[in-house]
Amino acid sequence: MEEGARVLYTEDAIQQRVGELAAEISRDYAGRDPILVSVLKGAAWFLADLMKATTITCRMDFMAISSYGGAEESMGVVRILQDLELDIGGHHVILVEDIVDTGLTLSYLLSTLSSREPASISVCALLDKSVRRIAPVEIRYRGFDCPDRFVVGYGLDYAERYRNLRCILEVDPQELEEDPLALVPHLRRPS
Repeated sequence: MEEGARVLYTEDAIQQRVGELAAEISRDYAGRDPILVSVLKGAAWFLADLMKATTITCRMDFMAISSYGGAEESMGVVRILQDLELDIGGHHVILVEDIVDTGLTLSYLLSTLSSREPASISVCALLDKSVRRIAPVEIRYRGFDCPDRFVVGYGLDYAERYRNLRCILEVDPQELEEDPLALVPHLRRPS
């Protein structure tokens, strides 16, 4: 499998783009104290790095949802497993996503959060798989336009594995099914 895995975004490229996004957010939200909302588990890596790179005060909160049910692709059915602790009413909210695919889950989340009457709500996504979009959603801050490939790393997983990769790899999920530990060599830091 290792031969079949291809690095789409290196650790350096990811960190550079996260820094650029943080600079945009810092400029756009100066003096506004936004709440960054992340969907667990995948976006936690991105959220942490994004917050560390901002130069404004901001808060964070988390939601946990179920939209895949263990499948490789979203079924369009979303359940909130863990809701926000903070009241977002009247506050500026940035929904931080690891990847936006069909847009169905994001559309549901935007609708749910908008009903709580925030001052504003925008989306910051590390990866945008725009070629698969079904629901029209506006992504204000976009890291990378992602090809229509299955990806793991930097929070993105396959069966809860490979979130801790520092880069983002394109992989064949069938090959990972046959050998779940195939990407272990990518977990080692180069010397």
